[in-house]
Amino acid sequence: MQEALAGDRRALDTLLRRHYPFVYGLCRRMTGNDADAADAAQDALVAIVRGLARFDGRSRFSTWVYRVATNVCLDELRRRRRRPEPRDDALSARPASTTALDSSVADRVDVDAALRSLPADYRAAVVLRDLCGLDYDEIATVLGIPPGTVRSRISRGRAAVAERLGNPSRPDRRPTTRS
Repeated sequence: MQEALAGDRRALDTLLRRHYPFVYGLCRRMTGNDADAADAAQDALVAIVRGLARFDGRSRFSTWVYRVATNVCLDELRRRRRRPEPRDDALSARPASTTALDSSVADRVDVDAALRSLPADYRAAVVLRDLCGLDYDEIATVLGIPPGTVRSRISRGRAAVAERLGNPSRPDRRPTTRS
């Protein structure tokens, strides 16, 4: 990191390559599709390079990288709300799968759709915890919110995802049938 700050291009390249898989994974879950994730990850890397001199070392470098990437994704989600979302009816009309691989892919598509349905602040907290493995204090630092708010957003986000996937978060909230 210090070498990159001193202007060593190889050190900067190594630093970015080391963090890219994590940045892309975060962006993929936050944006919900590969094209937007690739754009957001690229924008995040540019922001990291531009802001490298502002990294003050109060947190781990990876935490700072997640914060930059999360902010880029939240900006992208705000921009996306202002433009119409194209629909692909072919994707929503999936045939029933017969293999474990098809089931695994279908499950991932369902989870991605459930994550996309969350408000951006819940989605960010859930993705940072469950995909990136950050602890509550790191997430609080990344999002600039108190740890109690992080816990609340993760809890509510997970409950919404579980409900969307047909697994109510509380056993006493089972769906009822009417005759």
